[in-house]
Amino acid sequence: MQIVLAPELEQLVQRQIASGKYHSAIEVLTAGVHLLEQHDDIYRGRLQELQQEVQIGWNAAQRGELVEGATAMAQIRANLKKRHPSERE
Repeated sequence: MQIVLAPELEQLVQRQIASGKYHSAIEVLTAGVHLLEQHDDIYRGRLQELQQEVQIGWNAAQRGELVEGATAMAQIRANLKKRHPSERE
């Protein structure tokens, strides 16, 4: 496969090689493809989690177990803080 990179991407690859972390352009591109695969795996996993959470919410709504909007948002924020304690609001 032949790949032609835009000049800015070629410069990025060259900088990575110059840093000493990679020895060739193929190593840089391989690392990038692996990161893309990891990103896609994380996305698919999170999407499945969200779909499951939506289903749980839908089921609760069907049972009449609804929560007032402000209360729900407070609960969501509290859960986010538990999951990501280092991030700011």
